[in-house]
Amino acid sequence: MFNAISDRIDAIAGIEPGSAVVNKLERLSFVFLILMAVSAPHSIAATQTAWLAGTLLTAIWIVIRRRVDWKLGLLDAAIIGLFLWTVVTAFVSYDPPISLGKLRSAGIFVIFYFAVFNLRTIRSVIAIATILIVSCIVNVVWVPIERLIGRGVEIHQIEPNGPLARAHLSNGDTVLTANKVQVRTPEDLLAIVEKDGTADVRYYRPDFEMTGKVITADLLPGDSAQQRLGIGTWKKSRNWRSAGFYGHYATYAEVLQLIGSLLLGLLVAGFLIWRKDTGDDGTKAVSLKLLLAMAGSFGLIAFALLLTVTRAPQLGLFVSGAVITLFGLGRKWLLAAALIMVPVAIGGLIFLQQSRHVGFLDSADESTRYRTVMVKDGIRIWTESPRNFIFGVGMDSIRTHWQEWGMFEGGKLPISHLHSTPLQLVVERGLPALIIWLLIMFAYSRKLLEGIGKIPDLNWQERGILLGALGGLAGFLVSGIVHFNFGDQEVVMAFYLIMALSMVICRRKHAAE
Repeated sequence: MFNAISDRIDAIAGIEPGSAVVNKLERLSFVFLILMAVSAPHSIAATQTAWLAGTLLTAIWIVIRRRVDWKLGLLDAAIIGLFLWTVVTAFVSYDPPISLGKLRSAGIFVIFYFAVFNLRTIRSVIAIATILIVSCIVNVVWVPIERLIGRGVEIHQIEPNGPLARAHLSNGDTVLTANKVQVRTPEDLLAIVEKDGTADVRYYRPDFEMTGKVITADLLPGDSAQQRLGIGTWKKSRNWRSAGFYGHYATYAEVLQLIGSLLLGLLVAGFLIWRKDTGDDGTKAVSLKLLLAMAGSFGLIAFALLLTVTRAPQLGLFVSGAVITLFGLGRKWLLAAALIMVPVAIGGLIFLQQSRHVGFLDSADESTRYRTVMVKDGIRIWTESPRNFIFGVGMDSIRTHWQEWGMFEGGKLPISHLHSTPLQLVVERGLPALIIWLLIMFAYSRKLLEGIGKIPDLNWQERGILLGALGGLAGFLVSGIVHFNFGDQEVVMAFYLIMALSMVICRRKHAAE
């Protein structure tokens, strides 16, 4: 049985018979690539473990074989150049220890090479793309189920002098945990407060999770938990920003945009060949059942993205859909798609307004105001001196120098990053970093467009992956204007993995010509 599994892996991965040691290393490397694709939509820890272990094994078999089937091009030069420039800026940072420590996250681009060195065949590319999508569907199925079940204790009619009001909770807030213990009923919360004397309560208030301190001395008299806590009514909450198995909704939304785009590219390419190609026996090259399964899966991903209530990745997916439709089906189909997308977008805006009580572009929204302040602060710091203009201030140095630089309105706003990929790059690593990053995006998009133009419609899976990668790139760039998605490790892992899938297709197509 073990030999049969090994033979199966070798056939998919394209591992050619050779040295027994090298073959085992290649096989294990591909297994870790599979594990990375499985983990990427769910867990940063599991994904990191898989790619680090796989990269180590890959490095060993490359040293033993003394060759790799990969020629460096403009994209590779830009990717490696950005990392080398980042190293330079870390050494001249305002806080070198912190910036040098951040080089570990900047080195995530190694995922790209780990994947390309282990993707020897188109079959292996399709297999990894399929695993990535199917794994993602697991958590998007859970998202609406979780919403139906509900969570925490959403409180209403709070007594002004009660313990929750004294802890600064308000009507409509949802108590999630007390002393890190999950709270499902008011009785749960009361029991923890009475047992420990003091409870650090974590609660959700759109759009943020906050903490408050509830103490025994503030409990009110009464016979029930609701009376003692000062709660008039309560219910399970169904209003929060879905985060899948990640810890943050924005991260989840960005990854959903990338994987959803990949699936949409396959769906569009499959639909095109389904319409055009029929075999001599009357059968279709792509079955209707498969198309419906892909359409349903994409619908689940889009719905999960909607429940994150995160505007930029949602807009990114719309842009991605337009790009995929344009290059996959043509202008006529783009108009038809627009007729479908407009009412969907209106519905999404209504859901957004009801969930977050803000519009899509709302100047009164705190997150919009926060980003406006970050743009002003970032540009001011970047242009303060020639040193900052060329080398930036160093990765994460903002966190230790923000007071002397007069940022975050003197600490009134959350101390975080600048919430924009281009702005973050130019402020932290200088103008050369932004130029090199733009060169990466240009070289990547050019390769994708060339590949799409060369691959015939009949090779729909290859074409679909390239379309999905192109759409995902467009969505990634749009969302990156107001999200620092290039600095989110979970997002960048998925981005580089999809980049590897598409670039292997492009280069193998070029080599075959």
